Amino acid sequence: MMPSAPARSRKTQIDHTATALFRARGYAATSMRELATALGLEAGSLYSHIKSKEEILHRVCFGLADEFFAGFDSATADAAAPVATQLRQAIEAHVRVLTRDSAASAVFLHEWRHLSEPARTEFLALRDRYEAGFRTLIARGLATGELHAPDAAFAALTLLASLNWLPSWYRPDGKLSPDEIAHRLAEQLLSGLAG
Repeated sequence: MMPSAPARSRKTQIDHTATALFRARGYAATSMRELATALGLEAGSLYSHIKSKEEILHRVCFGLADEFFAGFDSATADAAAPVATQLRQAIEAHVRVLTRDSAASAVFLHEWRHLSEPARTEFLALRDRYEAGFRTLIARGLATGELHAPDAAFAALTLLASLNWLPSWYRPDGKLSPDEIAHRLAEQLLSGLAG
């Protein structure tokens, strides 16, 4: 049975409020009581909507992982396209996910450590698989001579580290739109691999 629209919107409100608290205070320092207060609910009634705060963390982490994979898969769907084009599109897709909800992105990048098993191991496996996608793409570019770097693994990690600091400085009301940021970051990072 599908949840009703009010139940879905309440769950969305809970997720957004919790995500903002997790970003501001950290997952471990955020209590269910604080979350209930921020939502204007009694702590007991919060449990009628969610089982635990980890349920929210799980939804944020795995939901964003799905978005990152969808963006990467779309960017690399045309295997005949030049590697540099696929890499540019993958970088831009990554930036779009990071900027869509910067609080969720910050939680995804820093608070995943609080997932309990087996979710933590599953999350790390997804992260490794995602990094491997970039590593493989860069390795293909190195093999064809389209890209230049001493080591595909180091290049992939450097590229992702450069992108993943974005939630710490990105502001939705800033001078640059997400698309402009995506374009500039792709230009900057690809110029380092094109030499």
